[in-house]
Parts: sequence; C-alpha cells; structure tokens
Amino acid sequence: MVVDVVLKPEISDPQGQAVLGALGRLGHGSIASVRQGKHFVLEVDGTPDEAELKQIGETLLANPVIEDVELHLSTD
Repeated sequence: MVVDVVLKPEISDPQGQAVLGALGRLGHGSIASVRQGKHFVLEVDGTPDEAELKQIGETLLANPVIEDVELHLSTD
C-alpha cells in the first residue's frame, strides 16, 4: 500500500515553486503548477485495515494541520 502526503493547497510550497521556476528556465513553460510531497510504501501482512492505515498516515507520516494524506490500497 502507498501513502502520499502533500501540502494542503492553501499552504505555500517553496520547493514546488523552485521546481516550477527551474522548469520554466529549462523551456518547459507548459507546466502550470508543481506541488512536492512525500511517498511512503508500506507492506501489510494480511488484509489492510483502511481505518488503521489512515490513522497511521495522519498521526505519524503527516502533519494534518498543513498536509493531506492519500491512501492507495493495492488491489492484488
């Protein structure tokens, strides 16, 4: 399972802005926005408990005041 953590849209993203500026300087002017984040890959024994994993993401992997958490549960 994968947990992606990104800054909330209303929070300034200096790293994203730096990448966006560099992309423009490199001739990639069609990119309108960049948001950086964190990507966690968790291996879970048995069937994942979505509520438990969401709690882990929101309490350990992210700062819920400024970051959003998105779970990507494997379907295999």
